[in-house]
Amino acid sequence: MDDLFDRENTREASPDDTDHDAMPLAARMRPQSLEDYVGQQHILGEGKLLRRAIMADSFSSLIFYGPPGVGKTSLARVIAAHSKSRFINLSGVESNVAEIRKSVEAANSINRLHSTTTTLFVDEIHRFNKAQQDVLLPHIERGTVRFIGATTHNPFFYINSPLVSRSQVFQLEPLESEDLKDLIHRAIGDKDRGLGKQQISISEDAVTLLVTKSDGDARKCLNALELGIVTTSPGSDGIIHFDLTVAEESIQQKTVVYDGDGDAHYDTISAFIKSMRGSDPDATLYWLAKMLYAGEDIRFIARRIVIAASEDVGLADSNALRVAIAAQQAADFIGLPEAQIPLAHAALYVATAPKSNRCYSGLISAQQDINEGRTLVVPKHLRDSHYKGAEQLGHGEEYLYSHNYEGGFVPQAYLPEGRRYYEPTENGQEMRIKQRLEYWREQFEQAKK
Repeated sequence: MDDLFDRENTREASPDDTDHDAMPLAARMRPQSLEDYVGQQHILGEGKLLRRAIMADSFSSLIFYGPPGVGKTSLARVIAAHSKSRFINLSGVESNVAEIRKSVEAANSINRLHSTTTTLFVDEIHRFNKAQQDVLLPHIERGTVRFIGATTHNPFFYINSPLVSRSQVFQLEPLESEDLKDLIHRAIGDKDRGLGKQQISISEDAVTLLVTKSDGDARKCLNALELGIVTTSPGSDGIIHFDLTVAEESIQQKTVVYDGDGDAHYDTISAFIKSMRGSDPDATLYWLAKMLYAGEDIRFIARRIVIAASEDVGLADSNALRVAIAAQQAADFIGLPEAQIPLAHAALYVATAPKSNRCYSGLISAQQDINEGRTLVVPKHLRDSHYKGAEQLGHGEEYLYSHNYEGGFVPQAYLPEGRRYYEPTENGQEMRIKQRLEYWREQFEQAKK
């Protein structure tokens, strides 16, 4: 039975029971308490819900989601330590149903024999299939374990609804620059867990570079710091000088967090679309640049620009659609890297064009009427009259051919009921459309009398 309780492959060793020298700096510097934890003040600040739940020791199931290196695992460990709970770590990639059940059985036995609670932490919980996730449900409900899941994917899309509904979900954000700077200086000064036993001098521009290229990822930041320290020989003064050159060699290319089917993908394209719609060319270029840097499909970007040209610019400037289509064709024709030029051209055209969504909103209104109301019958004078027998049915009778009248316009009924769906704005070219339409609609009204 003791073997069941102490299986090393289900319990991640803590810094206290592992040789520090064999562990990466990022692992050694994991926070030991809530006060030691850096960042995430939007959920852990004084008075915030998660902090209150931890302090009151009154939670049963939590899900943390956010990009890599923001402290999801560390926070789970801190919570378990605060509640004096046994900590079991499973991996959504490596663990199976049998391991889940054995872990739960062990937790149940220990709780019964020693009145000790168990925190079951599952990293990358989104990698568990439905059956694996379902195995957890009854044990969470009975309180056999306190469950904490971590994921880089939005749990509302990638985790089963029953598990999400039983959990408090908290989103962790990339660490702020000051948080990363704090971690760097802590690591350099800590003699027990960090690099404090060595004499190190780090320049401020080196710190700034590490922080900038880490992009909110504490693990990436500390790994780069450690790499630079262990590969740099002390100078004649016995001090390791971590300068800008060492920092550049240690961290190399910046990696933007961008998952092709995850939150980063959808959030970034959403920001791009909203920036074009909001007429901010600078934001438009930034989000476009981020997508191109991260390797987003240029056809996907082009499609979104084409849609925005019609949905958000519309008749206020019909050239926007022409430019967008031309950019889509040009990008497809020339490929990367030059394809980014026509994409920027079209995106900026849409961003700086006058805006109107009245084409799209009018269509939505018409579709809503069709969906919710009685379907209107096509008036006889508008029905097809180009077939044998149509005249006998009265189709096309009294139809007035517009081009036979001055200005190519003649008032007649085109809907059996007087409904309006398109209401032009006064933006851009739509101002002239509005003026024409007001005249035509006035003629329609007079023709009814």
